[in-house]
Amino acid sequence: MSHETGSHNDVSDNLPSEQHGGHGAEAARTDPFADPGLPPHEHRRQDIDEKAAKHSERVVAGLFTLSMLGTLGFIASYVIFPVGKIVYIFPVGHVSALNFSLGLTLGLALFCIGAGAVHWARTLMSDEEIADERHRVDADDELRENVRQQWITGAKESGFGRRKLIRNTMFGAVSLVPLAGVVLLRDLGPLPEDKLQHTLWAKGKVLVNTNTNKPLRPEDIVVGSLTFGQPQGLEEADDDFQEQIAKAAVMIVRLKPEDIKDKREADWGHDGIVVFSKICTHVGCPISLYEQQTHHVLCPCHQSTFDLSDGARVIFGPAGHPLPQLRISVNGEGNLVALGDFEAPVGPAFWER
Repeated sequence: MSHETGSHNDVSDNLPSEQHGGHGAEAARTDPFADPGLPPHEHRRQDIDEKAAKHSERVVAGLFTLSMLGTLGFIASYVIFPVGKIVYIFPVGHVSALNFSLGLTLGLALFCIGAGAVHWARTLMSDEEIADERHRVDADDELRENVRQQWITGAKESGFGRRKLIRNTMFGAVSLVPLAGVVLLRDLGPLPEDKLQHTLWAKGKVLVNTNTNKPLRPEDIVVGSLTFGQPQGLEEADDDFQEQIAKAAVMIVRLKPEDIKDKREADWGHDGIVVFSKICTHVGCPISLYEQQTHHVLCPCHQSTFDLSDGARVIFGPAGHPLPQLRISVNGEGNLVALGDFEAPVGPAFWER
């Protein structure tokens, strides 16, 4: 029986005793569930020595400045080092100069922002612990005011407004870092410049049949027919054939002059022959379905329908713009020729389309 009694621990053995000297020991002796309270606040060197505080401020500002230099180094590395340049770096070995420099400079920029923020918080911001009572989930006016006052106190104790050196360098570092991501957007592809606004069509370019690659003459186009054409000189063997034909492909149709409703369309054509871009203005599908009686052409992808007798305006479907028209005439040899480029970019060339 004595052995069993000795095997059980007395709860009082786990309570703080006077010999432990712990804070709140006296309260624990009278009430084991009493709040022992917070330990006494210990001031840091920066709290009592302004010279040490200034030193910490310069360290934080220096880290933020180093972050800015890292971001600038990232941008410079992207411009300076070619993609294929390989260098030997001990102990890593042979690596891409571009990848190594980008990783090193961006890592430095991000690390210095984090290190600066941590050093700022540990040495200059207030580290005094504050106990807050548990409150209801919903916020009443008193709680909102308390949160507002805590925010004001925290902003004041952080020294954000007073320590301008830290504030300005932090703004510079945080503002420059996103530029690293903006610079990388350059790798999405070559700059479009004005390529989307122009095709191979130009004044004097002869229209040739896409299937036969022969020049087209007015007598080759009969009323009710639909012919596909392209500019003379464009060959499938060309390196950029797919890119150029995607912009320059046209469809040629001959209407009765009295069936053409749009005056400009009639003026830009020749004896009822009109030429429009073959590329749908919705997502760029090639249009190939023609209804002779209504003069409508249909895009097979999403059923956008255009009226070729009325300026190729959209009468159905998701396309938002009419098909661009090519102004044509006949040269001295009797061949159909363009009088310039399209009056508008072809296909879904821009985001507003």
